Amino acid sequence: MDTLKRFPLVWCPTCEKTQKMIFDVLKASDNHEVAVIVCEECKSIVATLHAPRVQQTGAKRAAKAREMAGQAVDRLSDPSATDEERQSRKRRLLKGPKEFRDIRDKRTKPKR
Repeated sequence: MDTLKRFPLVWCPTCEKTQKMIFDVLKASDNHEVAVIVCEECKSIVATLHAPRVQQTGAKRAAKAREMAGQAVDRLSDPSATDEERQSRKRRLLKGPKEFRDIRDKRTKPKR
């Protein structure tokens, strides 16, 4: 359930009564974000919450790594080869040997 639905009101020390709130998330810097709770009536800041920025998920990181690897292969590919041959070579390089494909999937994930 959404927090704003459960707690739509906040005590405002400026108004000295319970008011509706505005919840806003701002990017403070590269490594953390700031959430601000603002009184809807007088627009004063009631609370500021700091939290570390959420890391990319494994799927996003893997997709980015595949994209970067593809770009590197494109830079190093043989320009005299046909387009079809370049695509075939790129696919083989990115997929890797059959012997290693299932090993990558089965290995344990390191704890962070």
